Amino acid sequence: MTEAEATPKTGKRVLLAKPRGYCAGVDRAVQTVEEALKLYGAPIYVRKQIVHNKHVVQTLEARGAIFVEENEEVPEGATVIFSAHGVAPEVYEQARARSLRAIDATCPLVTKVHQEAKRFAAEDYDILLIGHEGHEEVIGTAGEAPAHIQLVDGPDDVDRITVRDPNKVVWLSQTTLSVDETLETVARLKTRLPLLQSPPSDDICYATSNRQHVVKEIAPDCDVVIVVGSRNSSNSVRLVEVALDAGARAGHLVDFAHEIDDAWLADARTVGLTSGASVPDELVHEVLAHLAERGFTDVDEVVTANERLTFSLPQELKRDMKAAARG
Repeated sequence: MTEAEATPKTGKRVLLAKPRGYCAGVDRAVQTVEEALKLYGAPIYVRKQIVHNKHVVQTLEARGAIFVEENEEVPEGATVIFSAHGVAPEVYEQARARSLRAIDATCPLVTKVHQEAKRFAAEDYDILLIGHEGHEEVIGTAGEAPAHIQLVDGPDDVDRITVRDPNKVVWLSQTTLSVDETLETVARLKTRLPLLQSPPSDDICYATSNRQHVVKEIAPDCDVVIVVGSRNSSNSVRLVEVALDAGARAGHLVDFAHEIDDAWLADARTVGLTSGASVPDELVHEVLAHLAERGFTDVDEVVTANERLTFSLPQELKRDMKAAARG
């Protein structure tokens, strides 16, 4: 960076993180609801929030999506979409029992962790699932092999773990965790269980890792980092923690621009801005406009990766869309 770039015209700048916002799994899940509404007509029922973002949920509700907690709230024979976070096998059984047309919008990277859990359980491993208690993704993964899976909720949870055979134990993880904290948890587990095996590939999703990496890059230069995302979004909450750990003087999570407190900006010269993996970019642009009104007119986009991954729509939806196109 040249000296001219480092000294912006107003003296107030925004470091805009990229990658930010929608990941491939979220894009696919939101599209699944939109296409289902077009194909089958409203209402379409969605079990849990399709993704953890207030704005996305409100927008889809306005188009005719009805969000429910459990399958029993869905009328018999209706269409239900399972969220991007994945569900346990019993949820599919409940849907079948109610003759529901079930469309599975589980992120393929979450499905990969489910497959790993089933495979290791079939080989009679003890599985240590690193994740946050009560998170929908953890509940879904644990439901694949409840007799084999124990939850490890961070490094401090390691000491209470007991396994049947220290030679046959493997760790898996929720896809939206802090990369650094997960590595710390694994390191702590390995001091107790030296033969602990790792999953065949990294469970933390590429988008979570990429968003954390760019925040680490910008945080040391930031007086405050603003993360656009909802409070129930694990990956968004982690971004604030990562920013603070990496040297940002302050960090805040907001759903919308109007939630930004002017006091956060009072003495700031450099504001970092990013968004969680379930956040549409229009919300980030609203924050940029809000910051510009307060003098933060110089925007430098800091790019650490270019994401090109896309996932195709769920098979059952694609099949019905093709049939409808044939007429």
